[in-house]
Amino acid sequence: MKFTKICMSLALVVVLFGTTLAQMKLNGAGATFPYVIYSKWFDVYSKQHGVQFNYQSIGSGGGIKAVTDGTVDFGASDAALSDGQLNTIKEKQGSDVLHIPTVMGAVVVTYNLPGAGKDLRLSPDVLAKIFLGQVRNWNDQSIAQINPGKTLPNVPIIVAHRSDGSGTTNIFTDYLNKVSKTWAVNIGKGTSVNWPIGLGGKGNEGVAGLVKQSEGAIGYVELAYAVQNGLSYASMQNKEGNFIVPNFDAVSAAAAGVSKNMPEDFRISLTDAPGKDSYPISGFTWLLIYKNMKDKGKAQEIVRFLKWAMEDGQSYAKDLYYAPLPKDVVKLCEKKINTIVTN
Repeated sequence: MKFTKICMSLALVVVLFGTTLAQMKLNGAGATFPYVIYSKWFDVYSKQHGVQFNYQSIGSGGGIKAVTDGTVDFGASDAALSDGQLNTIKEKQGSDVLHIPTVMGAVVVTYNLPGAGKDLRLSPDVLAKIFLGQVRNWNDQSIAQINPGKTLPNVPIIVAHRSDGSGTTNIFTDYLNKVSKTWAVNIGKGTSVNWPIGLGGKGNEGVAGLVKQSEGAIGYVELAYAVQNGLSYASMQNKEGNFIVPNFDAVSAAAAGVSKNMPEDFRISLTDAPGKDSYPISGFTWLLIYKNMKDKGKAQEIVRFLKWAMEDGQSYAKDLYYAPLPKDVVKLCEKKINTIVTN
């Protein structure tokens, strides 16, 4: 009888312990840009370690707000937080926020133009004028000049952009801000801007949907969304004058040498990067992590997950059309991850 009771007690401990592990849930929200790879990571890691992830793909603006309000365990953004935003979070939540880069990606200029093929070329000047509403038709001479031999239809250009606060928008407008003085003076950069023209779609998926259903449309999305939706995307002329097809090698070229000048907080821009093979609309995406977490168990799980993402997780990047982090950046990230503590 005594032996039976001991066995029953041990069984109860096992059940309770297993339940505790199964009930560990990490809540996050933010960027749609990395949603494709984050979904893969969360699924794989959950199966391996029994940790549940509840991630809401609501855009970087929403992720930043959630971290500011303390309604999530982690956020995600393709836009680095400003000093003012970081100070606000520290005042409200009693913690600094770490930017942990996870992967790099390309924001591609996608279009729906039957008969034009998948090899359309765009220059920085032409792209800016399209989104400023100064170039309104696909057979405009400025587009034709950089696409010799291509027959461009007499079709109005329909501009599609994000309607929500977006890190993808931040990367895209950061690029336009660097290459167009008119854009810099009149529009600027950020997760949200006052668009001079166009239709708004929510999330990368919303913009992809607008482009897919509207002949003559042009928009900007993360590369994976264009590939998944079978959308054409343009080669962009880079700083060296070369037209570059967006892919992970071109994004890696944009990041080449960045670790040598990587700031300690990882807040850095990759747009309009030098290098003959660099794709010019590239960017990091970050997880936003409280440095001082209130829940010790969640802090430990987030640290374990982040270390897994730096090592095992990077192997999934290329198949999902992201560029893995350079190895020296991974080492810097791992040092930063080790600074996460509990209150």
